[in-house]
Amino acid sequence: MRGLLLVGVLVGSLGFAAFAFLVGRTEIPNPNDVVTSQATVVYYAGGRQEIGRLTDSTRQSIPLTDVPLHTQQAVLAAEDRGFYDHGGISPLGIVRAALNNTFTNSTQGGSTITQQYAKNAYLTQERSWQRKLKEALLAFKLETIVSKDTILENYLNTSFFGRDAEGIQAASMAYFRVPANQLTVEQSAVLAALLKSPGGLSPEENLSGLQGRWAYVMDALRDEGWITDAQRDAARFPEIAESQTGNRLGGQTGYILTAVQEQLKELGFDEEQIQSGGLRIVTTIERRAQRSAERAVRTQGPTSDTKGLRIGLAAVRPGTGEIVAMYGGKDFIGDQINNATQRFAQAGSTFKPFALAAAIDEKVPLKSVWSGDSPITVQGYTLNNYDNKSYGSVTLLEATEKSINSAYVEMESSLGVKKVARAALRAGIPKSTPGLNLDNLDLTFVLGTASPSAVDMANAYATFAARGVTAPTTLIRRVLGPNEGVLWEYTPIPDRAFPEEVADTVTFALNRTVNNGTGFTARALGRPAAGKTGTTDGNKSAWFVGYTPQLAAAVLMAKEIDGKPVSLSGTGGLRTVTGGSFPAAIWTAFMTGALKGLPEEAFTAPPDDVLREPDCPAVLAPDMQEVPLGCPIPDVVTEFGPDGIVEEAPPEDFPGEPVIDAAPQDTTFDPQQDGRSGKKKNSR
Repeated sequence: MRGLLLVGVLVGSLGFAAFAFLVGRTEIPNPNDVVTSQATVVYYAGGRQEIGRLTDSTRQSIPLTDVPLHTQQAVLAAEDRGFYDHGGISPLGIVRAALNNTFTNSTQGGSTITQQYAKNAYLTQERSWQRKLKEALLAFKLETIVSKDTILENYLNTSFFGRDAEGIQAASMAYFRVPANQLTVEQSAVLAALLKSPGGLSPEENLSGLQGRWAYVMDALRDEGWITDAQRDAARFPEIAESQTGNRLGGQTGYILTAVQEQLKELGFDEEQIQSGGLRIVTTIERRAQRSAERAVRTQGPTSDTKGLRIGLAAVRPGTGEIVAMYGGKDFIGDQINNATQRFAQAGSTFKPFALAAAIDEKVPLKSVWSGDSPITVQGYTLNNYDNKSYGSVTLLEATEKSINSAYVEMESSLGVKKVARAALRAGIPKSTPGLNLDNLDLTFVLGTASPSAVDMANAYATFAARGVTAPTTLIRRVLGPNEGVLWEYTPIPDRAFPEEVADTVTFALNRTVNNGTGFTARALGRPAAGKTGTTDGNKSAWFVGYTPQLAAAVLMAKEIDGKPVSLSGTGGLRTVTGGSFPAAIWTAFMTGALKGLPEEAFTAPPDDVLREPDCPAVLAPDMQEVPLGCPIPDVVTEFGPDGIVEEAPPEDFPGEPVIDAAPQDTTFDPQQDGRSGKKKNSR
């Protein structure tokens, strides 16, 4: 016996020496990429409710201080009650793990939490004696250089809980829809129970098994004195949220996340930071407004003959450029083209307010008179009004309310296309917009032959809502690092695009368009609103863009089949889909929901003389001064004869009648180019 004892002591000493030698030679490697990577999480504007993640990973590491004490205790009760007492390994646990490894299919063989973390962070999931030995050596070495709290924190952040949840924060959201710091004792026990076998104990596949393991954890909490007998008796198995097994990019989520990722790249963040840097992105998207956008399209959009139909919606906060809602399409999984940011649909008559702003800026009054005839030829360009309707002589205000093409083209011709184009750019329309043709402008510009995005148009109209102040758009409000440090924060850079009185006058006219004109559908909003319809040639697109003092929004509709634009005719049972039909109805429903609970605000009143009559001369002065824009050329021209006697101009039918021919306006940014066109246009 003495000999056996000596042999045992010798073998034990040699084993301990060998183990100590191996521990001394063991180096802590760099953690596996899968452990160090963290998902970049994207939030709604409030910074609390999650929109989605920019990677398939769900890991979001949090400090141990954000994990409730009872959650930590539940995990210890389930996995390693002696965690704070051992040195990283449990000899009995190693023996038990070896037996389980050999004779069962269990993947949880009784290792300590330190061993489990070592396996997750530094080793593979291979089941072998060699891996088990490395695991024990690493665990023992870790305990000599890292605190217990740090090991527990890392373990909680790297463990897999099922439902693709990596880490305690992701698990808390996946099973209970709350952040980890809000977990109850009962919920904590569920997550602790899942650690034994996330797949085998999933609530979908083995609810009874999970409930049994939960009861075991709750009993262990009581036995360790971490909860009282009364708490254990009162505890009930908590309700678990339904699993969200759908694609993480489904619905509108993919459109928003993709747009966020594109802006992050523009801000200088590289792919590695975006995909695995654990960034926290607070967007400008407001949850209520976003839900309202989705609901408005669903309830007010057409339901018949919708093959190839594209609907886009974007809403922008005036004065800041913040995008508060975005509808990119029915489902990102089926179609990745974002109808809210893509520039593919001609704007139609929603471009007329830019000409209106340019005219008002040039002191052209709303009561100025223009031709509403159809057809009409202006500088060799022949065009028609919607449905070829003639209105006779109309004021600029009437032309705006009824969206009269002929009057607007005549005004544009007199004003100069360059001034109209500059007004569009000042309002916020990008120079890169397809069809803008800044180097070869023609009279079709005011009829919206360019194809901006819904975001572009919402932001341009937001300039009028903000009384002439424009700002670049943004989808991101703040970028935080994994440690919650601010890496980037949006600061609006407002710019004065138009004088306040100009913007207020445009708003006055567009408010009349809603109350008395083509935008009458938007009256159902029940609060002051301004807006404009747009319908293009061949009914290839239809728009409604409008605003209140708090919010501007644009809705577009277009159709594409086999990648080619086709007519909207027949969509929803309508012969012609105008901007005042489905787009205006969607806009109204969206704004109703997005503005719910906000106080009603009135627009700032325009100048007192907004409806002043133009000062049009009855006769021309002797020096042949120019007739003010919007005034008819006088029928009688006076001039002084050689003897100082006033002579009356010859009657209209007098042979050799003098012709008063206004010089054609330069319509291009290059004075050497002629921008006139003979193309016909029928837009409203």
